Amino acid sequence: MTDARSPLNRIAVSLRRERTRAGLSLSELAKRAGIAKSTLSQLESATGNPSVETLWALGVALGVPFSVLVDPPRPAVQVVRAGEGAGVPSERANYVATVLSASPPNVRRDIYFLQVEPGPARESDPHMPGTVEHIVVGTGRVLAGPEDEAVELGPGDYLVYPGDVPHICQALEPGTTCVMVMQHI
Repeated sequence: MTDARSPLNRIAVSLRRERTRAGLSLSELAKRAGIAKSTLSQLESATGNPSVETLWALGVALGVPFSVLVDPPRPAVQVVRAGEGAGVPSERANYVATVLSASPPNVRRDIYFLQVEPGPARESDPHMPGTVEHIVVGTGRVLAGPEDEAVELGPGDYLVYPGDVPHICQALEPGTTCVMVMQHI
């Protein structure tokens, strides 16, 4: 039996809820997200192993932020200790995104802690129209921003850029960490 609090079960429940809300069949959502119907079926049954790319594609297809699919309900006062959040790895880069805070009702922003290691860049497809990303580098060095305007950043540097265009995030040093705020307009 799957633990109701497990990340896979939360994702499964969220996907079914949002797909039903959108009035989409498994086939239609899979088609819109560009993934196999069998992959979506596995995710909705909490037996799949989703990547960041798959969940972003599903969020865009459903018209909801990534965090709606992965973040559990939170109490009014909360502490997320380092290493405790549910990290979701990329399948194409050494990149893990952990939702620290999802948008509460009527607020359109999510906060993530990123752990990025040197290797291929995390290439992100455009998010929902009007999305803006803010990045502050904690440790290491990173190349981030729109694919055609990426900027090298170091500790304490801040970058804001449109998230509704293709963009990248690539560590230039081991142990690179960033905080990302995704603003949904």
